[in-house]
Amino acid sequence: MWSPGLMPCLIEDILDKYYINISCRRNRTPFFVYRIMKKLLSTQALLVALIMGFVLSSTMVPPVSAAEKLNSSNPSGETSSSVSPIKTIGIIGGVSWVSSLEYYRLMNQMVRDKLGGLNSAQILMYSIEFGEFSKQERLAGQGDWRPLRKIMLDAAQRLKNGGADFIVIASNTMNSSAEDIQDKVKIPVLHIADATGQKIKEKGLKSVILLGTKYTMESNFYRDRLEKKYGLKVILPNQADRDYINTVIFDELCAEKIYQASKEHFIEIINRLVKESAAEGVILGCTEIPLLIKQEDVRVPVFDTTAIHAEAAVAYSLGQSSEHHDK
Repeated sequence: MWSPGLMPCLIEDILDKYYINISCRRNRTPFFVYRIMKKLLSTQALLVALIMGFVLSSTMVPPVSAAEKLNSSNPSGETSSSVSPIKTIGIIGGVSWVSSLEYYRLMNQMVRDKLGGLNSAQILMYSIEFGEFSKQERLAGQGDWRPLRKIMLDAAQRLKNGGADFIVIASNTMNSSAEDIQDKVKIPVLHIADATGQKIKEKGLKSVILLGTKYTMESNFYRDRLEKKYGLKVILPNQADRDYINTVIFDELCAEKIYQASKEHFIEIINRLVKESAAEGVILGCTEIPLLIKQEDVRVPVFDTTAIHAEAAVAYSLGQSSEHHDK
């Protein structure tokens, strides 16, 4: 039977349910503070206070998250709707892991330098197990590339499924899979030869030496791209030097072994080619070679493909460059 004395109890029960189900979800006053308020105020006064608090909170502008602030900030004065969100870089790494470390370090340093503070690159990396993979890669044209292509496609698909917006292959040699990945996985691939060719073109050079694995130096995928797309004359070492460079890459650099004797031999090869062919620059067309050769080692411009590729990826991720992905 209804009694007026039940009213305060009914109101109190409604207030408790309201606070737990609605107010707490909005991260308002902690529940223990609400319990103290109940002790100090009458039920009617508490009801009025909560109603007023609800009305005021519904008119407040919700806080902006850090991500929203980053994506909406624009010094040029454009509206936030015209600013592109940061793209997630998908790196196929592990080929070898030694240069993958450099990609990760360089990309994060570049984003920090561009955006300041503790900003870092938005990256997903899939690291391929290089042991069996390298046995076929080092054989160049004599290797069985079918399983390698399959592994590359699988790695790209995993990155796409994980949320990568585009792919960077952290290996000059394995950029030979770029077109296959883009066609079959349906994701943009930032080709390392495009980034390098563009950088050489900006320097105004016409002829460059190409150092890399035997596959990179002897196959058409890299050299033809530089010659046909960027109008460059590509100069290669002789057969004996190509064999030597390939051995150093796989037996030393990919194993994180840096020897002075190898460095001196590489410098001798570069200087000889510059003298014989009047080459204007040298492409370090293996992502491990920059661990051995630096700009100060030779007098012609050095094109560090690891740094160039990382820079292109960061610019594309931040929406600060035109697309250089494989076409």
